[in-house]
Amino acid sequence: MTQFTRIYNNFQPEHYDIYLDINRETKQFNGKTKISGNALVKDIALHQKNLQIQSVHINEKEIPFVIDDSADLIKISTETIGQIDITVIYKARLTDTMMGIYPSYYELDGVKKQIIGTQFETSFARQAFPSVDEPEAKATFDLSIKFDEQPNETILANMPEIRTENGVHYFDTTVRMSTYLVAFAFGELQSKQTVTNTGVKVGVFSTKAHAPKELDFALDIAKRSIEFFEDFYQTPYPLPHSWQLALPDFSAGAMENWGLVTYREAYVLLDPENSALNTKQVVATVIAHELAHQWFGDLVTMKWWDDLWLNESFANMMEYVAIDAIEPDWHIWESFQTSDVVSALKRDSTDGVQPVHTQVQHPADIDALFDPAIVYAKGARLLVMVRSLIGDKALREGLKRYFARHRYANAAGADLWEALGEASGQNIKAVMDSWLEQPGYPVVSAKVIDGQLTLSQEQFFIGDYEESARQWQIPLNSNYDAAPQLLASERVVIGDYAQLRESVGAPFRLNDGNDSHFIVKYDAQLLTDILEHLDELDNISQRQILRDLHLLADGRQITYADIVPLLVNFAHKDAMLVNAVLYGILSDLKKFVTPNSAEEKALKEFNDVLSRKQVKRLGWAGQSSESYDDQLTRPYVLNASLYAENPDTITTAHELFEKNSDNLQNLPADIRHFVLANELKHFGSTSLFEQLLTTYRKSSDANYKADLRSALTSTPNPDLIVKLIDQLKDADTIKPQDLRGWVYGLLVNDKSQQLAWNWVREQWQWLEDTIGGDMEFTMYITVIAAVFHTPERLAEFKSFFEPKLNTPGLTREITMDIKVISSRVDLIAAEKDDVNMAISEAIK
Repeated sequence: MTQFTRIYNNFQPEHYDIYLDINRETKQFNGKTKISGNALVKDIALHQKNLQIQSVHINEKEIPFVIDDSADLIKISTETIGQIDITVIYKARLTDTMMGIYPSYYELDGVKKQIIGTQFETSFARQAFPSVDEPEAKATFDLSIKFDEQPNETILANMPEIRTENGVHYFDTTVRMSTYLVAFAFGELQSKQTVTNTGVKVGVFSTKAHAPKELDFALDIAKRSIEFFEDFYQTPYPLPHSWQLALPDFSAGAMENWGLVTYREAYVLLDPENSALNTKQVVATVIAHELAHQWFGDLVTMKWWDDLWLNESFANMMEYVAIDAIEPDWHIWESFQTSDVVSALKRDSTDGVQPVHTQVQHPADIDALFDPAIVYAKGARLLVMVRSLIGDKALREGLKRYFARHRYANAAGADLWEALGEASGQNIKAVMDSWLEQPGYPVVSAKVIDGQLTLSQEQFFIGDYEESARQWQIPLNSNYDAAPQLLASERVVIGDYAQLRESVGAPFRLNDGNDSHFIVKYDAQLLTDILEHLDELDNISQRQILRDLHLLADGRQITYADIVPLLVNFAHKDAMLVNAVLYGILSDLKKFVTPNSAEEKALKEFNDVLSRKQVKRLGWAGQSSESYDDQLTRPYVLNASLYAENPDTITTAHELFEKNSDNLQNLPADIRHFVLANELKHFGSTSLFEQLLTTYRKSSDANYKADLRSALTSTPNPDLIVKLIDQLKDADTIKPQDLRGWVYGLLVNDKSQQLAWNWVREQWQWLEDTIGGDMEFTMYITVIAAVFHTPERLAEFKSFFEPKLNTPGLTREITMDIKVISSRVDLIAAEKDDVNMAISEAIK
């Protein structure tokens, strides 16, 4: 593997003057980039990737250069050390990988169109202009762009346009920023704009394939988020505008380019009159996440990618802080418990997982850092833990100091802990180092030993692992004051349990509020006490009890058969928090049954038993007066009832389909995909399949398209499955950015799994060529591993992926996912009979 070095140590840019002349028809562009900076040595280099360099000048004198494609470099020498100007003239092609400068395709009134956008994170600015493409190499930028402009087209960039001359658009000089945050876009766009209470212009832009009303929700959330962050951070938004741009083709969810945030359409646009509450919550948190970055990531940026968590973990926490403040009725922190906390605990339990802070050098390994369950979800949970320890007053004061010291510059994790430590008077670094530098998390065992309440910690694993002596400083957050604030040792004795129980008058619990990144294993005495007082606990605590038991079962510390009889105790709960984990466990029980077997029939009946009263209570149609909990619980119980093949539920879904057959898009968004999938499964025809597939092709509503995809991939018809498989490489039908969702949908369908798995193996090289540069590419391996659970599939997975172990960026994922599937196979082999016996007992 080529050794990559930090070229910023040799040449430090201060200002870029970038001119681009872009031709969409030929998919080519010409460029001229002038970089003013400080040469520390005579032999220096710039990053470039796939640029055809025509000439290089230093201080207006043409010089020789050497291209090193293996390291993405132009190597040059300067006669003088110190201030120099480097001018590079070059040409290049637009990409089709959704990286660098690339076209986004869409259809309007039957006519195919495109807009041009950019994606430069992590290391793709070098595909657009020569640069020192490292986050520490901050500079100012003057951008000027000419393109094959047509009437009524709009061009956007990080800063406002200041003039147009001879078809060239000139933009104002940026503040000091990293290359990966440079952005621009142009094409036929519509927009809605407003102004914050401090005068920042806020706008949402999209293609005209969308109804104007689809921009309203994002505009409102963006405006109020910026106003919130200015107040919370006590630091003004540093740019004159904040544009939110929906791109038809976008590899990630969104990107925090300073002043020009780009999004996948599904994460910024929605129909305000027919969108499910959880869709609104997702869009709102994504917008707040990217706008949190305008300070945390853009104003202050990590020095190197190993501190990526500084950007992403903090933005992930702040999205919830912001939305909780501006939409308090949503109780958005409950969504944090059902999404981020779940993914972090699951992923972080596999041996070999990366720590939050990870050393990297190779660009492919940098892309692999973007593990959503670790750098985003776990990192956010750790920061929630810090927030709980120090409180919001100290958090805000610490952030104000942090921004003041490092604004327009770079920082490392220690700089944040220093600022928060000064503000709180606590040694935050000492606590957090054990969490950031080590992979995994502990299980705290709570036992009564010889009458003494005793706590101990050890690392929790699911699957095979190597023994470790890791320990953490664990904020225990107990409801018993006798318990220490931090468990920093392997074991601690709290005191006489009988006396403590009597004085407190409540069962002993740990991690009250579930803010700390650990799980609890109570002994039988303590757990029985908790379950006998279950209804006295708040919803988060009830959820936490069940979720920890679920993880302990996956880790083989208890059995699934132990959990099955407990589920009835939770079936009457109205809280989404509880229902999310209850129906998650129910879904997980499917791995213990074979399709079309007596065991599966019993499991379906168990689903019916647990969901029947809730379905009757909630029905299919939402009421204007119903709670947010009811809105968010309905999909869980309907899904279970449909899996159970409850005849009334199937009939009602069919009636809803027939009633809305002339305009299926108008079905209530929170139940639409259930209605469509039910119709295809039980009443489907080739004509209906073709109708839905055609609708998918033509629709510009990303949320409706997701419902159509969910329905289409659930078809049991083998001929229609073959038709779907044939569509996977047709970009006019399925955009590459959406392909992973289709593959997953086909894999979870027992009728289509084999064909989908065959397709993945046959087309892997095509997948790598088409979307291999995407930082989420490894997720293809993840979603396959999430489905497979038989010895046969494990053997096939290993046979296919083990030869790819040395592929940069894939090694960790392949290694971990082999363990994930292996542990699942072993678990099923050991517990299948007992679990099915427990299910049979539960339905008697």
